[in-house]
Amino acid sequence: MIRYLLTIPFALLFGITFAQQDPQLSQYMNNTLVYNPGYAGSKDAICASALYRQQWVGLKGAPVTSGFTVNMPLNIFKISSGLGLTIIDDKIGYEKNTGINFVYAYRMDIKNGEGKLGIGLSGGFLNKSLDLGTDTWETPEGNDGTGDQAIPSKKESAITYNLGLGVYYKTEKIYLGISSTNITQPSIKFSKGTPNLTRHYYITAGYDLALPNPSLELIPSVLIGSDGRSSSIDINSLLLYNKRIWGGVTYRLNAAIVGMIGIELKNGIKIGYSYDFATTDITHYSSGSHELIINYCFNVVKEKIRRKYKSVRFL
Repeated sequence: MIRYLLTIPFALLFGITFAQQDPQLSQYMNNTLVYNPGYAGSKDAICASALYRQQWVGLKGAPVTSGFTVNMPLNIFKISSGLGLTIIDDKIGYEKNTGINFVYAYRMDIKNGEGKLGIGLSGGFLNKSLDLGTDTWETPEGNDGTGDQAIPSKKESAITYNLGLGVYYKTEKIYLGISSTNITQPSIKFSKGTPNLTRHYYITAGYDLALPNPSLELIPSVLIGSDGRSSSIDINSLLLYNKRIWGGVTYRLNAAIVGMIGIELKNGIKIGYSYDFATTDITHYSSGSHELIINYCFNVVKEKIRRKYKSVRFL
């Protein structure tokens, strides 16, 4: 399955510059819930993550993303489920997007319990705002642009709903996810124009490869994102040492090379850092992109079942 999946990037080469309505994250393997609601509860633990990304440092108006996610497994009416929450704040230029989404995933065993499939739905709202601040400019006609139907003359803010859908399959060695965000392509009503959120599609997969040295594991993975007109392809390889220290490299096709490192502390907190070096002309105007993530998981304590016996022999 993984072999065939890795051929998909070559079918998506019709466009590489990905429209960044959704935030771009280099450590996608640690932020799967942002893209795929089917991931909720897949760790069989309560997991919380905080992230911060500063993209294209030195370039005015470059994207800055911060967020928080949490998810956990739960049996609801004896139905294996996963619950989650994502809060993402994404700034780019004069635009700010703040989204809050609640996540539910139905989970089922596949192949005699060897793997688990999650079918997830996310729903919430997105607040989009535009604020020029004190910046002004002139159009070719010589005015300040206030008559342009595409330029707001004051701060604009609007709220719309948002829905996402995804499936996520995981075994001890592999994972595979397919998902879509902005599935209804809702519109944002501003005084000047009504932009729409574009539907985005994601495919992600990874494999845990054991090495001759039992302390080392190699984890190759891929993330493909597309809005139907352009696409982004991240191909990553991580080397994990003693399940607590990792380092790796990502190649973002025709866009960047990413280096990343991370460590799990003795208290269970994981800290990961990545640096993007752009391979496009934007490198002349930016010193790169930085991303930091902090993650913590703890197991769900299962309540012990008290057994009652009628025979006095078991008292």
